[in-house]
Amino acid sequence: MPMYQPNSHRNLRLDVGAGGQILDLETAIKDGILGGGGGLVCAGVTEKLDLKKMIEELESIEVPSVFICPISLDPMQDPVTLCTGQTYERSNILKWFSLGHCTCPTTMQELWDDTVTPNRTLQQLIYSWFSQKYLAMKKRSEDVLGRATELLDSLKKVKGQARVQTLKELRHVVVAHLMAKKTVMDKGGVALISTLLGPFTTHAVGSEVIGILVNLDLDLPSKANLRQPAKISLVVDMLNEGSIETKINCTKLIEMLIGRKDLGSENVSSLSLLAGLLRLVKDKRHPNGVLAGLGLLNTICLDESVRNSVVSIGAVPPLVELLPGLNNECLELALHILEVLSTIPEGRLALKDCANTIPNVVKFLMSKSESCTQLALSILWAVCNLAPEECAALAVEAGLAAKLLLVIQSGCNPVLKQRSVELLKLCSLNYTATIFISKCKLSRTIE
Repeated sequence: MPMYQPNSHRNLRLDVGAGGQILDLETAIKDGILGGGGGLVCAGVTEKLDLKKMIEELESIEVPSVFICPISLDPMQDPVTLCTGQTYERSNILKWFSLGHCTCPTTMQELWDDTVTPNRTLQQLIYSWFSQKYLAMKKRSEDVLGRATELLDSLKKVKGQARVQTLKELRHVVVAHLMAKKTVMDKGGVALISTLLGPFTTHAVGSEVIGILVNLDLDLPSKANLRQPAKISLVVDMLNEGSIETKINCTKLIEMLIGRKDLGSENVSSLSLLAGLLRLVKDKRHPNGVLAGLGLLNTICLDESVRNSVVSIGAVPPLVELLPGLNNECLELALHILEVLSTIPEGRLALKDCANTIPNVVKFLMSKSESCTQLALSILWAVCNLAPEECAALAVEAGLAAKLLLVIQSGCNPVLKQRSVELLKLCSLNYTATIFISKCKLSRTIE
């Protein structure tokens, strides 16, 4: 029977760093990675830290593979070694045995001895490694919290370029550290920062302030304060004139402030706001800006009183032209905006007068999501119903009939199928019968 030869301390080699550093056990002990007696090796620290708690709080950190149990793939807290030399978390290997297995889970070797031996050396190394990482994390958090507090105190005193620099550093801290956000909110930072927005605020200061605010969880009083006309006016100005990052942040802040509720007709119907959003949406160089702009425009269009203003600034043609190049998330937003605008006479007329409305919208029937198909059908119905003779011919030429047959034959919901039947009837009544039937034949591509 083969004899189990345990690894000597000198031959045990451990990968303890994300960079692939390998340490043998003797070096680990010498360099202080291992402590004595299960205590913490860090100078000045005498408390016994809870390993389970440390593992939970450091769940996102990359852990050396030797610390991971091969069964659960979680860090081990009570490692034990089998006669094969493989190490597992005690509870996991005992559960394996309780299921009737008599083999090593990793090697599948039959065990000649089912004794589990506590691996105290590895356990101590795991404890010490997590302790050092945990204390380092706590120290960084304390440093960040202290720095955030210092910056808030400085904002009460500094002016000019010093204020801009202080805000810039605070923005970086807030973006990078979750605890810094909580500190800013707990210490009244939102109210303090919000006071810096006003009619005489420079764009340099305003950009940094807005960059901070969009990364905080604003409560209702804070939002009410930021909805003041003078503050909104400044945000809209920067949406039109700022850098792309500032424009996106301004858009996100306005979205946060209005949510699904009216910001006030004088604000959401502002031609300056709508024009700024339209420019942001049309700038294909910055996909994040397109997404943010479409998101806010979609929210604004929920207000019926604003839809006519959106149409009046010429939003329909650019949105139609954008459709083919949008990703799925942006496409659904754009189609929803156009569908909402099609509910008003001015919107339907603008859609009909846009040469690419029908061919561009037909493309998205049964080619993306069911939601996109539903929105596209609604838009096409509104347009074709407005001018049946003119639009039905264009729609059939664009391949609408074949697409509608696909919808009818698909597993889509009954409402979509019924709308498709109605639209197909509308097209057939306003198109030469023989030609219409030929257009309904599915091409190989569609099949």
